[in-house]
Amino acid sequence: MWCTSCALAVEGALARLPGVVQASVHYPTATVWVNGTPASTQLAALAPVVTRLGYRLSELEPVHDAQQRLAKESRYLSLRLIVGAVLGMWTMLASLLIYAGALPNAAIELVVAWVAGAFSLPVVLYSGLPFYRAGWRTLLAQRPGMDVLVSLGVLGAMVVSVGLLLRGSSEVYFDTAVMLIVLLLVGRLVETLCRQRGLKAFDALRLPEADVVVCQGGQRDTQPVGEVAIGAVIEVPPGEQVPLDGLLDTPGWLDTATLTGESVPRYLHAGQRVYAGCRYAARLNAAPLKVIVTATVGQRRMDKLCEQMRRAQAKKGELHKLADRFASWLSPVALLLAVLTLPLGLLMGLGLEDAAVRALSVLVVACPCAVGLAVPLASLAGTSQALQQGIALRDPSAFETLANVRGIAFDKTGTLTRGQHQVVNAALRQSEDLTQFRAMLSSAVSQSEHPLASGLRDWASTVETAAPSNVLHNVQHIEEHPGKGQQVTFQNAEQWWLGSAVWIEQQLGAPLPDSAHQPDNAFASQVVVADSHGWLATLYCADQPVSDATASLAELKRSGYIVALISGDRQGPVGWLGQQVGLANNACYAQRSPEAKAALLKALPSPTLYVGDGVNDTLSLAEAGVGVVPMQASDAAREGAAAQLLRPGVSGVVCLLSLAKRTRRVMMQNLVFSALYNTLALGLVIIMAVPPLAAVLAMAASSFSVTLNAARLAWSEPSKTSDIPAPDPNAPHSTSPTAGQSLPTV
Repeated sequence: MWCTSCALAVEGALARLPGVVQASVHYPTATVWVNGTPASTQLAALAPVVTRLGYRLSELEPVHDAQQRLAKESRYLSLRLIVGAVLGMWTMLASLLIYAGALPNAAIELVVAWVAGAFSLPVVLYSGLPFYRAGWRTLLAQRPGMDVLVSLGVLGAMVVSVGLLLRGSSEVYFDTAVMLIVLLLVGRLVETLCRQRGLKAFDALRLPEADVVVCQGGQRDTQPVGEVAIGAVIEVPPGEQVPLDGLLDTPGWLDTATLTGESVPRYLHAGQRVYAGCRYAARLNAAPLKVIVTATVGQRRMDKLCEQMRRAQAKKGELHKLADRFASWLSPVALLLAVLTLPLGLLMGLGLEDAAVRALSVLVVACPCAVGLAVPLASLAGTSQALQQGIALRDPSAFETLANVRGIAFDKTGTLTRGQHQVVNAALRQSEDLTQFRAMLSSAVSQSEHPLASGLRDWASTVETAAPSNVLHNVQHIEEHPGKGQQVTFQNAEQWWLGSAVWIEQQLGAPLPDSAHQPDNAFASQVVVADSHGWLATLYCADQPVSDATASLAELKRSGYIVALISGDRQGPVGWLGQQVGLANNACYAQRSPEAKAALLKALPSPTLYVGDGVNDTLSLAEAGVGVVPMQASDAAREGAAAQLLRPGVSGVVCLLSLAKRTRRVMMQNLVFSALYNTLALGLVIIMAVPPLAAVLAMAASSFSVTLNAARLAWSEPSKTSDIPAPDPNAPHSTSPTAGQSLPTV
C-alpha cells in the first residue's frame, strides 16, 4: 500500500463484502483485520477483491519478510526521490530565475519556462507514477483520498502551465508539480523508515532457527527446528538458547535475560516448563540440557505473542477511527470545493488563469495525509517503545484507555509476590543447636516437592551454617502424608515429623507448647517440626514481594492512582504483604472469589487496570478497562490480557502507564494539528489567492510535522535505568490511604 488512502480503499472494498461485519486495515503494518462469517473471512474470498484494486492480499507475513518488504519500498522510494530531486532542481532553478526577474527579456524567459517544463516531465511521469496508480485504485474502490488530490494537483499544474506556454506566458507552475511530488516522496520515505523502526521492535521476539539435536531411541539425530514434533526430546548445548517450548527432562540453570532482562539465572527442576528463548546457563563442558517438546515452531509462546500483537495492530482505537472518518470526508469535500472554485472564481470576475490557479491550490492544500497518519504512526511508535521496555502490548488501542486509567488493582500471589515462600522467622526449642538443626532440616526436605520445601531448603542451606556433607545426607527413610506432613527417619534412627500443627499434635498425642505459637507471625504459613522428645521448632514461611513492588506502588500512588490489592488468600498474608509494599489496610482485600474480585474492580474509579496472573484472575482481566499479566502468568490469563510484562516484577506497569500518556499526547497533538490545518487551509485558499507552491509547502509541512512528532516517540531511546526510585529500607511503610483516595467497601 502506498498511503492511508490505499488502506481506506481496501478497507471499504472488504467491508462491502457479504458476510463481513467489519474490516480494519492498518497502514503502517500493512495488515487487515476482518470480522465476519467463517466463509467470508477466508483468504480465498477476500484476496480477489483486493486484487481487483491492484493490491495483493496474503497470509500474515513473518516479521523478517515484512522488514525486507519495507526495505524494498525504501529503495523504491529512494530511486524515485533521486530522480525527482536531481531533475526537479533544474525546474526549480529555472522557475526561480523567472520569478526573480533575473533574465534579460521575455523571449529568454519563455525559453527558460519551456526548459523548466522539459525537466519536470521525468519527475511527473516517473517519480509521480505511484501517486497516479494509488489514486486510480482508490477511485475504483469508491474511496477517493489523498492520492486523487495529489494526482489532480500535479495534472492541473501541468495543464495550466502548458496552456500558459502556448499563450506565450512564462508564468508557469511546473515547479508546483515537481515540489508536490518531491516533498511527498520525502514524506513517504520518512514514513517507511518509521514503519521499519516499529517492526524492528519485534526482533526482541525472534527465536533461533538453527538445527537441533533430537534424541530418539537412544540415538541422536540432527533436524531443522521447524521439523521437530511434539513429544520429541531435544538437546540444548551449554550457552545456547532453547529453540522450542517444552518440559525439562533434566534440571539446569536457565538464563532468561534474552527475553525478560532478568540478570540472575534460575534453577529449574525436571518437569518444569521452559520457553523458547531462554539460554542454558551452564559451564561449557556440562552435559546438554534435555527438553521434551510441547510446542513446535509457530506455536511457541513467543510466536503466538508476536502474531497476536501484529494482528491486534490492525484493530483501531477511537482516535484512529475518528481520524479515518475525518480523512474520508475531507477528500470528497476538497474535490467538490475545487470543482466549485473554478466557476465561482469566474463569476467573481477572476480571469481563467487566476480561477484555475485558485482551484489548483484547493486541491493541493486539502491533501489529508497528515490526518491519516496522525494516530497510526503514533500508535506504532508507542507499541515499539513498549516492547523495547519489556512490555508486549497485544492491543495497541488500549493506549487510549491506559492514558485515562484512575484505579489500579493487583492480584497477590505471583503478581506482587514471587510465588516462592521464604522463612521469615523460626522458633526453636531451648538449648537446640541451630547449625545442627539446619543441617538435618536440609536433609529432611531435600527431596520434598511441597510448595514450602524450597523456602525451607534455602533457609537451611545458608553458607554460614552449612554442615559437612557427611551430615547432610543421613536420611534413611521418608514417609509422606499428603496434605498433612512427612515422617523422616535418619540413619542414626532418630525420627522427625514435619507438617501442620494439628497433624503434629496428633502424632505427639499432646498439644504443642505455647512457645510453638507466635501471634505476631500469624500471617505466615507454619511448618512445625517435632522429634521423639516433642516439639522441636516452628518455622514461619511467607511469600515475599517482588523486588520492585514497594517502589512501583509508591510511584503509582504519587501519580494520583488509586491502588488496591485484591486476593483470594487469607487476611493475614494479604495484610502483611500490603504492609510490606506500603498499602493501607483498607486498600487490601482478602478471601475474595473471582466474582468478588470483579465486583471490587467495578467499584474502583474507572477506567480501571487489573494486574493478575492466574486462572482465577481471568474474569477480572476481562472486566477491567485494561488487563495486564506478569511474566509468568498462566495461559488463560494471558489470553484475556491486553498487555504482558516480559520482565520480572511490576515496574513495567508504571512504564506502561507513563508511555500510554506520552503516546496519547502525541496522538492528540497530531490529530488536532492536522485537523486544524486542513480545515483552516481550505477556508484560506477559497477566500484569497494562495500560490500553488505555497500550498504545496504548507501541505508538506503538516505531513512532516505529524510524521516527525511520531518519530520523536519512536526513536527516543528507552531509559537505561528504571525511572522508579529504589526503595529505602529504613523508610516506614505507609499504613494510611493517600490523600484524596477513596476505596470501595464491597
